[in-house]
Amino acid sequence: MNAGKDSVISLHQRRLHSRSLLLLVVVMTLLLALLSHLYPFHLDLTATGRHTLSPATLETLKLLQQPVTIDAYIRDNHGHPLRQRITALIGRYQQQTPDLSLHFVDIDREPQRVRAESITREGELVIRYGQRKENLSTIGEQALTNALQRLLRTTERQVIFISGHGERSPRREANHDLSLWAEGLKEKGLRIEEIQPATTPAFPAETAAVVLASPRIALLGGEVALLQHHIGQGGNLLWLHDPDDPIPLLPLQQLLGIRFHPGTLVDPATQQVGIDHPAMILVNHYPNHPLSRDFGAITLFPFAHPLSYDPQPSWQVTPLLQSQPQSWAERGPLQGTIQLDDGEERGPLPFALILERQLEREEGRALQQRVVVVADGDFLSNAYLGNGANRELGDRILHWLARDDHFIAIPPRTAGDTTLRLTPRSATLLGFGFLILLPGGLLTAGLILWFRRRRR
Repeated sequence: MNAGKDSVISLHQRRLHSRSLLLLVVVMTLLLALLSHLYPFHLDLTATGRHTLSPATLETLKLLQQPVTIDAYIRDNHGHPLRQRITALIGRYQQQTPDLSLHFVDIDREPQRVRAESITREGELVIRYGQRKENLSTIGEQALTNALQRLLRTTERQVIFISGHGERSPRREANHDLSLWAEGLKEKGLRIEEIQPATTPAFPAETAAVVLASPRIALLGGEVALLQHHIGQGGNLLWLHDPDDPIPLLPLQQLLGIRFHPGTLVDPATQQVGIDHPAMILVNHYPNHPLSRDFGAITLFPFAHPLSYDPQPSWQVTPLLQSQPQSWAERGPLQGTIQLDDGEERGPLPFALILERQLEREEGRALQQRVVVVADGDFLSNAYLGNGANRELGDRILHWLARDDHFIAIPPRTAGDTTLRLTPRSATLLGFGFLILLPGGLLTAGLILWFRRRRR
């Protein structure tokens, strides 16, 4: 009897212990839920940090000096996936700045407001900053940050691309053209225009910079004079020049004090980092200059050539890019065995220069003129723009030329490699594990538990 009574008491104690543990777990869960609500904490464990705002976005938010209001036009359905996506995206911005608010507008209940704001699709955002606003139909951090950057611009910046002489085009999509880079600049709020100097008496007054990208046909005398006048009046210029460019443009070189040297820069040491072609120049060091400050990423330059500068009394010159010490300017064909021959220039050799000078305007204020000359046009082409940080460097150059210095430190965010490549053996082992081992293990564990309970 005593043994049976003790066993009943023991069973009762175990049940009380189990209930106490269960109650403790419930209380701890509720406490953690309350603490998480009062003190939210976010931890992004993704490889690319896709749930964390990029440094570019954080730098943009620091530039905001007025509140930002975002109206999202979507049907009043709290379970709508698009509504949840917008809330999550804007929530990450609100964690960084309290002056950003989000309001949802029901497109069914307020059709007049939808028409007044020119809403074309559900989920479209209307972003207001000060007296300016912009409609945004793409939901994502990059699109939203680019929209904020455009709203931050006090005036529109226009970039003129010289055309009509076989230049690299900002509109065409061939490998050697610049359309991908130009599209990115337009997303940042720069207005891109192509102009043929032969039909243009003068560049527009709102021109922030002129881009001369590797002309293949000689410019007319009047066209060269137009470029000289632009430089003489303090205009900014980006000049891209390739080793095989047939157009020397000597008057422009003399005005800037630039000399292009023959040969193509080669660096056999790049084979150590997996680059097969020796004419691919790798750069990872940059001058302490506002254009390249805090920029330490690797950039790659195919088929560049050296240049030099003859000192001019007014220009301040800073080498922007130069090859490694083991490089040289190869004058022979880039075929077979390539080696340093007599008469060929040995590295390090500069192939990009920053030129700037102070000009006194009639109204008494000084104007800083800015020119960048790069003896390589391929690095911004559609074929090579994605190599290393080429796009970021190109954006920095244009922002600096357009005097948008506060945008220079905002790099574009690039997605990491999200593709998983498996060998046939690895794929077979992975499939065997998930389709057989894992279900088999769960089934075995279930049978063992069932058998033990039956024995009791």
